[in-house]
Amino acid sequence: MKKSIAILAAVLLFAFQSVDAQTVTSNGVKVQSTLTVGSQKLDRIGSGVRKKYGMSMYVGTLYADKTKSKAALANANEPAAVSIHIVSSLITSERMEESIREGFVLSTGGNTKTIDARINQMIKVFSEPIKVGDVFDIKYSPTAGTQISKNGKLKVTIPGHDFKKALFNIWLGPKPVDAGLKKSMLAL
Repeated sequence: MKKSIAILAAVLLFAFQSVDAQTVTSNGVKVQSTLTVGSQKLDRIGSGVRKKYGMSMYVGTLYADKTKSKAALANANEPAAVSIHIVSSLITSERMEESIREGFVLSTGGNTKTIDARINQMIKVFSEPIKVGDVFDIKYSPTAGTQISKNGKLKVTIPGHDFKKALFNIWLGPKPVDAGLKKSMLAL
């Protein structure tokens, strides 16, 4: 009997470890350890909290090939992803639009003219009501462009490496929207 209980305990422990190996907890939010973009499996580089006015807004997680340079991730024409887990009821569609526009202005030095139409495409994804627990996945691949999903449902595909660079530089560029988030996402 004791042997059966020990075997059952070992099996259950292994099963729970397998599930835990697929996710990690970051700032109270379970995030995937890996994310697939196209056919490429990307590793979680790091996660952090976007804070505004001292309050937590969302958990941002960066996924990329861990063998590549962290400094080049935002500008590289290689698969990468950012996952956004909403943790605050203060985030509304209007506030998200404002933040996205502000982020693009910062990441491009105010030169958004060539990507304005694509920024508007992205903003449409956030026009639906946003609630705590929503997850937005932003996946880039050189062949497909930038694909944005809400809660697992693909909402838009936006072409262009130039758009991807401007978008990822919102979090990872020289003038990020949140320096602490950048540091955490890059696991510095």
